[in-house]
Amino acid sequence: MAVYGYARLVDDIGDGDLAPGGADARHLGVAPELADDRLALLDAFEADLRRVFDASGAAPHHPLLHALRPTVRRCSLTPEPFLGLIAANRQDQLVRRYQTYDDLLAYCELSANPVGRLVLGITGTTTPERVRRSDAICTGLQIVEHLQDVAEDLARDRIYLPAESMKRFHVAEADLAAPTANASVRALVAHEARRARALLDEGTPLVGSVEGRLRLLLAGFVAGGRAALAAIAAAGHDVLPGPPRATRTNLLREVGAVLRRARREG
Repeated sequence: MAVYGYARLVDDIGDGDLAPGGADARHLGVAPELADDRLALLDAFEADLRRVFDASGAAPHHPLLHALRPTVRRCSLTPEPFLGLIAANRQDQLVRRYQTYDDLLAYCELSANPVGRLVLGITGTTTPERVRRSDAICTGLQIVEHLQDVAEDLARDRIYLPAESMKRFHVAEADLAAPTANASVRALVAHEARRARALLDEGTPLVGSVEGRLRLLLAGFVAGGRAALAAIAAAGHDVLPGPPRATRTNLLREVGAVLRRARREG
């Protein structure tokens, strides 16, 4: 739970969604006049995170980071995944558009892949092959989320659809602000959805390589992404009115399919 709380708090800082009152800024030693400065908060949070890994024993100031410390030590977690999540949110303050698909993948390396690596670290199941598969799943899920949230992200002046893909499908930024998607936007979303599905397929063997609750957890993640893609397809790839929602029936069907594949490959 401490690791989940960490990831949630980093995102809240990056999105400007901290609880009112400035308590987090005070914990981090950020001056009141900078309490709404996201970059200043992220810098202070990173400095406090480094205290979690400080061998000299200097205690972190933020209570969430203080609670994280025992988990880090018990599971021998490294700082890199935690720092990656901070770097992703820092990048969100500075980068609003991505020129190429590779640029987007590099962002997902910071924003998504650390989560899977932390899950493997906490469960003691890290191997190079599992990390590779986990990265594929996490990046695939991040792209699915980007497709679901095109309108919401645009409202924040962020576009996570590669500019080169938008150009290929003749999509202008103004097209993304429309209430419904035109044919070009639908074709673009379908293209990016195929990329996301390929990544989920690449990562799915991870599910069969682990056992017990972790297998069920990972199957749920993969199935959730697949069900979301099915919902997007069922909506004709029109994501502009809001994220198409997967039905419970389809989600359960996808969970079953992923688990059956895991049994075959496990």
